[in-house]
Amino acid sequence: MFDLEELREQAGAERSPYLEFLRVPALSSGIYQLPAGATDLQGPHDEDEVYLVVDGKARVRVGGAERSVGRGSLLYIPATESHSFFEIEEDMTLLVFFASGGPDLSR
Repeated sequence: MFDLEELREQAGAERSPYLEFLRVPALSSGIYQLPAGATDLQGPHDEDEVYLVVDGKARVRVGGAERSVGRGSLLYIPATESHSFFEIEEDMTLLVFFASGGPDLSR
C-alpha cells in the first residue's frame, strides 16, 4: 500500500521529478512532479503508459495532438509515442503507470 503524500515528500527529499514506487514484472508505477513553468524533457518510452493528473494544469502534446489537462485528466500514451507537458500553469503531480515494469529488483 502507498500513501500519495508520503510519495510526494520522498520525491521532494530526493530532488527528483520522478520517483518509481512499484516495479513488478507486468507493471511499474511512479509519481512525476513538474513545477509551474518547468520544461518536461522526457522522450518516448518503450512501454504503453497511463497518466493520472492528481494536481495542476498544463497542456500536453501526444504525437501531433495537443490538449489542456488538469486534476482528474487520465491520459493513455502508446509505446514509442512522442509526448510532453508544456505551458505548465500550476505545479503538477501525476501518477504514472507503465504497462511492463520489467524484473522486480527489490527482492
